[in-house]
Amino acid sequence: MKLVLILLALVAGTAVAQTSDSLLLVHAGRLLDRPGQPPRGASTVIVRNGRIEAIRDGFAAPDGYPGATVVDLRGRYVLPGLIDCHVHLESDRAGQEGLVEQLTSSDAHLAYQALANARKTLDAGFTTVRNLGDDRGVTLALRDAIAAGTLAGPRIVDAGAGISTTAGHGDRTLSLAPDIAEHVSEANLCDGPESCRRAVREQIRRGVDAIKIMTTGGVNSRIGAGVGKQMFDDEAQALIETAHLYGKKVAVHAHGADGINLALQHGADSIEHGTLLDEASVKLFLKSGAYYVPTLSTVNGYLERIAKDPNAYPPEVRAKIDWRIQITGKALEIAYPRGVKIAFGTDAGVSKHGRNADEFELMVKHGMPAAAAIKAATLNAADLLGIAKDVGSIEPGKRADLIAVDGDPLSDVTVLKRVAFVMKDGVLQKRQ
Repeated sequence: MKLVLILLALVAGTAVAQTSDSLLLVHAGRLLDRPGQPPRGASTVIVRNGRIEAIRDGFAAPDGYPGATVVDLRGRYVLPGLIDCHVHLESDRAGQEGLVEQLTSSDAHLAYQALANARKTLDAGFTTVRNLGDDRGVTLALRDAIAAGTLAGPRIVDAGAGISTTAGHGDRTLSLAPDIAEHVSEANLCDGPESCRRAVREQIRRGVDAIKIMTTGGVNSRIGAGVGKQMFDDEAQALIETAHLYGKKVAVHAHGADGINLALQHGADSIEHGTLLDEASVKLFLKSGAYYVPTLSTVNGYLERIAKDPNAYPPEVRAKIDWRIQITGKALEIAYPRGVKIAFGTDAGVSKHGRNADEFELMVKHGMPAAAAIKAATLNAADLLGIAKDVGSIEPGKRADLIAVDGDPLSDVTVLKRVAFVMKDGVLQKRQ
């Protein structure tokens, strides 16, 4: 029996491919196989052909597994691969810089940028993401290339372009000169129920995995119309019902309570941001079983850009940013103690890619135990995305998505900012 200790440095964007019949013995010092339950001590995760075959207590001797490769993580804490339910891979620019990028960058440029951001995300320990906003198709193509094994990156659940009403948060013509605006696609905009049904079907025709809609104004949208409801009841109903007709879950950008509650009343699967949720919102969350995705990390992106350039955002946006910084986390402090289901999401792109784990620290700061925050980024996130049969925990039959850290994340969640080892589908992606 040949014992191989895998010690290697990876070239960016490459991975170690498995053979058609590969067998790995992952020796874990401690193992959090099912987040939300107590961790195990010394354990062996047996991985065959990219999936978990079994888990054994202690360090299984390789003699009993002919042809196996041993991955030595005996000094480390092993967890399932993390999941970020709210990212924008094609960019991490915003404000005036982001506007310039939108108007001057080719699709090819954005595609390479999305690939680079995907690699940063994978190296940070996030083996699955949900991309919530891409009108140019670069992440849809990246999703397929990663799934085919052509490129290394996190598994992508893609929602295509977010659907908005005219002059709503997703209207990319806002603040543009008329002669420029007339050349900007408005395929993601809808007004009235029939128009909204068509907008959903347009995204489904593109091959999306989920649908994103925007029932309220946004912090970053270039209009001083606030963050309250910007969609009528029949429009929200048409959007959500049409998505569900095609078996697609619906993620809803919503800040104001009126827009949050509108979406929940019509069966939204998740509320993103949810900044001003109220008592009625909590009751609707609990009744419907929808998830809340807090995206607290946006404040980090705002603070860093403003520190670098006080004029990074136009005045009508800066006023909303200052408000968002002050109020961030208050909604989570209301929702979590009441039993609202929480799924992890960062809004990376507003914050910086590769620093997704900063969200854990903010979740703990605003009232979630570390164990609950980790569960939000694993089992809960997998359930929200509809992929819990494959990922979210380390169990027989699931994909071998594993990460390892130095230290105990249950006692110090910040160790997740320094992921030392990443495996996705049984393929080693990173080791330090």
